[in-house]
Amino acid sequence: MRKMRSVLCLLLLCCSAAFVAAQRSSNVTSKWKTLSGDAPKVIARGGFSGLLPDSSFNAYMLAQTISSADWVAWCDVQLTKDGVGICFPDLKLNNASDIDLLYQNKNNNYSVNGIPQTGWFSIDFNIKDLAPVSLIQGVFSRSPRFDGTPQQILTVQDVATQVKPPGLWLNIQHDSFYSQHNLSMRSFVISLSRSVIANYISSPEVNFLQSIASRLNLRVTKRVFRFLNKDDIEPSTSQTYGSLVKNLTFIKTFAAGILVPKDYIWPTDSSLYLLPHTSVVSDAHNEGLEIYAADFVNDAPFAYNYSYDPVAEYLSFIDNGEFSVDGVLSDFPMSPSASVDCFSHLGENDKPQVNLQIIAPQGASGDYPGCTDLAYTKAASDGADILGCPVQMTKDGIPFCLGSINLIDTTTAAQSPFSNIATTVPELQIKDGILTINLTWSDIQTLKPAISTRYSDFRLSRNPKARNDGNFMSLADFLTFSKKANVSGVVISIENAAYLAKQGLGVTDAVSDALSTAGYNNQTARKVMIQSNDSSVLEEFKKSSYELVYLVDEDISDIKNSTLMEIKTFAKSVVITKKSVFPSEDAFIIGQTNVVQKLQSANLPVYVRLFNNEFISQAWDFFSDSSAELNNYVLGAGVDGLVTEYPGTAARYRRNRCLAYKNLPPYMSPVQPGSLLGLMTLQSMPPVEPPSPVLDVSDVTEPPLPPIAKIKPSNDNGSTARAPTTAPNGQSSVVASILMSSVAVLLAIFMV
Repeated sequence: MRKMRSVLCLLLLCCSAAFVAAQRSSNVTSKWKTLSGDAPKVIARGGFSGLLPDSSFNAYMLAQTISSADWVAWCDVQLTKDGVGICFPDLKLNNASDIDLLYQNKNNNYSVNGIPQTGWFSIDFNIKDLAPVSLIQGVFSRSPRFDGTPQQILTVQDVATQVKPPGLWLNIQHDSFYSQHNLSMRSFVISLSRSVIANYISSPEVNFLQSIASRLNLRVTKRVFRFLNKDDIEPSTSQTYGSLVKNLTFIKTFAAGILVPKDYIWPTDSSLYLLPHTSVVSDAHNEGLEIYAADFVNDAPFAYNYSYDPVAEYLSFIDNGEFSVDGVLSDFPMSPSASVDCFSHLGENDKPQVNLQIIAPQGASGDYPGCTDLAYTKAASDGADILGCPVQMTKDGIPFCLGSINLIDTTTAAQSPFSNIATTVPELQIKDGILTINLTWSDIQTLKPAISTRYSDFRLSRNPKARNDGNFMSLADFLTFSKKANVSGVVISIENAAYLAKQGLGVTDAVSDALSTAGYNNQTARKVMIQSNDSSVLEEFKKSSYELVYLVDEDISDIKNSTLMEIKTFAKSVVITKKSVFPSEDAFIIGQTNVVQKLQSANLPVYVRLFNNEFISQAWDFFSDSSAELNNYVLGAGVDGLVTEYPGTAARYRRNRCLAYKNLPPYMSPVQPGSLLGLMTLQSMPPVEPPSPVLDVSDVTEPPLPPIAKIKPSNDNGSTARAPTTAPNGQSSVVASILMSSVAVLLAIFMV
């Protein structure tokens, strides 16, 4: 019971299952295109196995706590030497437990479906032998910090009687293997049915499902045929699963439903882009078969079309206007639970359920190169309120939108003829960079934009087909575009103003002139925000009617009252980092600061940055789900706005119907900060790091901007940065070295 309470307290949830079911009933079931017309089932594979050890008590209880009221617990059944059925994700116990440490010499060799395998198999151990064995995380990319907490292997009866899930799904994966070793999975299932109700029994073996038909109450237990990879051979018929899926009439003779890998429904090409969906869902429904989709995980790459948004993927299977699967099998059951109840059947014009500003600082830069016409167009169509332009200056004094003064970061400059003018600027902490101020606007327009490679170290690429698509936009063009777009305003970000002034470029004057020329200085229809991490920049705009936004770009743990008062002298709102709200250690939330509350009590709206859909950008506490992360900052911290590279995800979150419920369902309730730490041993907790600094007055006060330097024109009259000329022998006559700098080379590789 103590374990159960620790998990139930995990999220401070008070919603009863009956209440959640009542709330879900308000989602009109007639809209569902499932076989029955009911909402799709959420099947939790081994409980919440995306975070906690698969098939552990804590994993099942977390799924119980945070999933839909009618969730189904999935148990991969293995048999012990003495015929006891246990829930374990693999035939080999060493894949997700510490058995290899306890019984170091009891590994064995067996043939499984004709393939020799070595490991610690359940058939070599009695149930008593497994008592000291503890479950651990079997997926190496997931956190091992819960492994230190003893988690005993559970029997099927344990799951049924201790967890008491509303639905139980038994998956019998290897009946033939156990039969070869004189263990009968059929006998186990029939015996179990006398005391435990299994709502679903699945198997990839035809003979097994046929063998249990006469001994089960088919009105209580549904038999489901599980399809494996299309080229795999089904042992009973010696046919491939790819051929069997074309003969669903045969499957109907012994099964009530089918379970298929998700690519049977939505296949992808070799580049991981979606192909047109198949007819397998409609084919199954036409045969009277339910169809369930498998292999859903939030923390692995899936089709680029979904922009790393797991909810978008689930919706394509349950709410695409053409069909709906009857259930999904997921390692992260909270996400499909929210997808079914909160996000399905939403319209683009459904009203927001919370007052929340969505700021796209470079447009939809998760889908297209930032600050391009394509990124801005998609951000506006996706529902962003505010489009952002980080202003850079060219050599000939043209302000334009780009995420960095260093062209190598966001363009193809490293592969261009301008690679020879790379320079080091210690003042800007740039080494071997190509600065915008060294090229004219016409020079820059010869380059191509480059999509962000923010998470390339984790092999997470963004929309590779569009990696260099789109056109750069001058500030003037951006302001003209934003006037016509369906957005409520713009945010102009200014950095490096003091450095630019020393180079003879007045960025604040350029911004003021552009806003005036575009007519933004004497109108109220569009909000204009001026953002900077330099208070002296904001001082330059104090006489304007614009909203001045101070960017605190470092993580902070607190803010002094004197600092608040100082900020109010030059800013009307503040942008802070995510960790300044929920500090974390090793990607685990350790608490919550009072920074948001302090700023808001001083009448300073708070915007938080930077939100991304890639799971690697989120703390473990948010379950690798970008919508869950947004929810915690909006409902858990009460922020006024979100700064995101994926505005479509934030806009859909803002419209979700669960936010309008009188009582929030568990999958839309904020996580209690630091709660996951309670499921770790002291030895397994992340190392304690020094807290972030407290924001002091000295941190926010800056000297006035220097006057604009008068720079003597260069010999080429400032017309352009010269691209290398070519000598008659074909070699560059001005390149100092045949090779680019090593840094430029590496960056060029990442951008390819």
